[in-house]
Amino acid sequence: MLLAALCCLLWSFRTSTGHFPRACASSKSLMEKECCPPWSGDGSPCGQLSGRGACQDIVLSNAPFGPQFPFTGVDDRESWPSVFYNRTCQCFGNFMGFNCGNCKFGFWGQNCTEKRLLVRKNIFDLSVSEKNKFLAYLTLAKHTTSPDYVIPTGTYGQMSNGSTPMFNDINIYDLFVWMHYYVSRDTLLGGSEIWKDIDFAHEAPGFLPWHRLFLLLWEQEIQKLTGDENFTIPYWDWRDAKSCDICTDEYMGGRNPANPNLLSPASFFSSWQIVCTRLEEYNSRQALCDGTPEGPLLRNPGNHDKARTPRLPSSADVEFCLSLTQYESDSMDKAANFSFRNTLEGFASPLTGIADASQSSMHNALHIYMNGTMSQVPGSANDPIFLLHHAFVDSIFEQWLRRHHPLQEVYPEANAPIGHNRESYMVPFIPLYRNGDFFISSRDLGYDYSNLQESERDIFQDYIKPYLEQASRIWPWLIGAAVVGCVVTAVLGGLTSLLCRRNRKQLHEEKQPLLMEKEDYHSLLYQTHL
Repeated sequence: MLLAALCCLLWSFRTSTGHFPRACASSKSLMEKECCPPWSGDGSPCGQLSGRGACQDIVLSNAPFGPQFPFTGVDDRESWPSVFYNRTCQCFGNFMGFNCGNCKFGFWGQNCTEKRLLVRKNIFDLSVSEKNKFLAYLTLAKHTTSPDYVIPTGTYGQMSNGSTPMFNDINIYDLFVWMHYYVSRDTLLGGSEIWKDIDFAHEAPGFLPWHRLFLLLWEQEIQKLTGDENFTIPYWDWRDAKSCDICTDEYMGGRNPANPNLLSPASFFSSWQIVCTRLEEYNSRQALCDGTPEGPLLRNPGNHDKARTPRLPSSADVEFCLSLTQYESDSMDKAANFSFRNTLEGFASPLTGIADASQSSMHNALHIYMNGTMSQVPGSANDPIFLLHHAFVDSIFEQWLRRHHPLQEVYPEANAPIGHNRESYMVPFIPLYRNGDFFISSRDLGYDYSNLQESERDIFQDYIKPYLEQASRIWPWLIGAAVVGCVVTAVLGGLTSLLCRRNRKQLHEEKQPLLMEKEDYHSLLYQTHL
C-alpha cells in the first residue's frame, strides 16, 4: 500500500539533482558549451529575473596536481566540467541547483530563507513504519526514470565534440550508481590502452567530501521524489559487529538458501538488477557504462578473503582514527601514513596509521566483507547497504571535524592527485561543487547524527552535570555565606561612614582658628599703617 501511494505521488514533484541535466544534453548546448537552463518559476536562465542566479563563465583552479596521473587532455573528467561546458548557472544567496531552482543544503522554503537541521538515525532505532518507508523509497527510486537527468554513453570525442549527443535515460537510483562508476572508472586512452591509477573520489583527500555530497544529493532526490521533506538516510553502526546484522529480510536482505551469493526471495532487493559492474568489458570496447541491466544483486557476507580483511572494524579502530591529527599527509594517496583520511578509508592500519597494501581495513573492510557487488569499487553503490555504510563513515568524519576543529586551509590546496585539490570541482556533479565546500561541519549543511547528539549529551552527563550537582549540594552554604558577607559589608560600610564624618568635623575645627589668626594679623597691620 505504501509503495503504491508513493508511486502516485511521484509525478507531483520534480527532481533536480544529478549529473547531466536533460536540458543541457542537446548538440546546441554541448557545442556552445553552455548549461544554463531556465528556472520554471520565471522562465529565465538560472532564474535571473528573480535574482536567483546568472549564467557565468566557469573559473577553474590552476593549482598543480600530484604526479599520479601523467597525462593531459585525454580524459573528459580533467578540469571538470570544461570538456563539456564552460558556462553554467552560478546561484546567488541560498539558492542552488543546475537552474538555481533548489535551496542550499540546510535551507528550506519558497525563498530558501528557513534554516533547518535534520537528523540521521541508526537504522535499528527506526520505528517499523520509518524502516518500511525507507525500503519503499529505495524501491520507488529504482523504478522511477529521472525526469531531469540523463547519462552519457560515450565520451565527448565519441560524440564528435558534441555534434552527435549520446545519452540514455536512467532510473533515479541507478543514476547515482552510474555517478559512482563514472567518477572511479579507468581512463580510456584509445585502442586497447587504459590507465587504471586514477580515481576522482577515492584514495585521496576528496574521498570524504565527495561521498558526503553524494549522500546529500541522494537524500535530496528522495525528498523531492516522495514529498517527504524530513527524510534522512539511516546509518549502520558496524563497530564491533561479528556478522552482517542488517542482512536480514526485515532490513537489507537475507541470504538465499538455494544460492548463498544471492539474496533471499523474500527480500525487497532480490529482484533488483545491477548496472555498471563490467569494467573490463567497457575498457575492452573503449566504452562507457550505458545503464543496461547486468544481472541480480550479489552478496555473500563473511565468505571473503580473510587474509586481507581478518575482521570488521572495532570501536578501538575508530577511536584510533579519530586520534590522528593530520587530515592528509605525504603523497596524499593510498600510501599516506598517519593520515586520518587514509586510515578511515582503509589503506592504512587502524593500529599504527602506517599504510599497508596487503590489508583492507575500516571503510574498505566493509566492502570486502560483503563479498559481492559491493566489493568492486565502480559498481559498489548498486547495493543499498552502500548508503548505510557511507552514512556511518560520514559520521566518523563529522566526529573528527568536531574534535579537531580544522580550518578549511587544512584541506590540501595543491599537489593532491588529480581532481582532489581544495578548489577542484567534484566529478561528475552539475551544478558544480568544490571539495573544500564540504570540509565543514554537517550542521552547517543542515544535518546531524543521532549518535553524535547523544555523545554531546554524554559529555554533559559525564563532565558538566557532576559539577552542577556538587554545586547544588553546597548551595545552602553558598547562600548563607552570601548573606553573612552582605551583613559584614553593611556593618563595615556603616562604621567607615561614621568615622569619615567624625574626621571631617575634626578637620573643620582645626582649620577655623588659623583663619581667625590671619584676620587678626591683617587688622593689626591696618592699625599700624594708620
